[in-house]
Amino acid sequence: MVAVDSRKDLREFLATRRARITPQQAGLPTYGGHRRVPGLRREEVALLAGVSVEYYTRLERGNAAGVSDSVLEALVRVLQLDDAERAHLYDLTRGTTTAARARRRPARHGVRPGVQQLLGAMTDVPAFVQNGRLDVPAANPLARALYADLFDDADPRSAGRTPNHARYVFLDARATDFYPDWNRVAADIVSQLRAEVGRSPDDRELTELIGELATRSQQFSALWATHNVRWHTTGTKRFHHRVVGDLSLAYEGLALTADPGQTLITFSAEPGSPSQQALAFLASWATSATQRAAARAKTKDDHPT
Repeated sequence: MVAVDSRKDLREFLATRRARITPQQAGLPTYGGHRRVPGLRREEVALLAGVSVEYYTRLERGNAAGVSDSVLEALVRVLQLDDAERAHLYDLTRGTTTAARARRRPARHGVRPGVQQLLGAMTDVPAFVQNGRLDVPAANPLARALYADLFDDADPRSAGRTPNHARYVFLDARATDFYPDWNRVAADIVSQLRAEVGRSPDDRELTELIGELATRSQQFSALWATHNVRWHTTGTKRFHHRVVGDLSLAYEGLALTADPGQTLITFSAEPGSPSQQALAFLASWATSATQRAAARAKTKDDHPT
């Protein structure tokens, strides 16, 4: 198991963000000559943020004790962080204290009956619930049909475990066929897990998942080292389904505010598009598959061996 070290994560996050900002991007004059670092130097970040070099150096070494919001906002400006990166910086600096961790509401493992009913009522769109570890504890039939391989994990080590998108993407060879844009999907998966580590450094299941992925996937390890974080609340995703072929679906992620850490994900196709036709065919196929499974179960009950 890979231990989560918040001080190390803060150190490497700041260092990687600093390395990507050039003096020109920061508005500093350039005088030519060779620079030993690709981005800003520590003293340049300190100057632009209005703090001493010693103070910033201590912060980049992972010591965030007593850091103020004004300093963090100055770093957000200097390092040109987006909203997701800004939230991650706050999580890394504030989440290192025992008091801050104690205030966090524990994530819900199951799905409330009301949410289950909502999923069941959404018959025309794939919909599922996902938590910060990218577990999928609940899904409607159309989502199960779309993500058939995710819910039918071929790895015997996954028996009895909740389906997990990260394990599927990095440890299931079928994922590279299912996602035409696998590289982008893989990077998005890692950036979501990075953000979750900042929010929940004491989540043992999350730590075990990251350790498993880092041990079994070189691609995951390489992406993990980038320290990139992103939010994924809306966008478009392409699929190549083994039954209905290619689909391009818009997705929306809606946080379930009553259930901390859980998000409702829905997919939809553009009206009149080939993807809408493929989705309709997938719904018909899923219904037929469910009916066949129910018939087999009834036959088994009627004629026990």
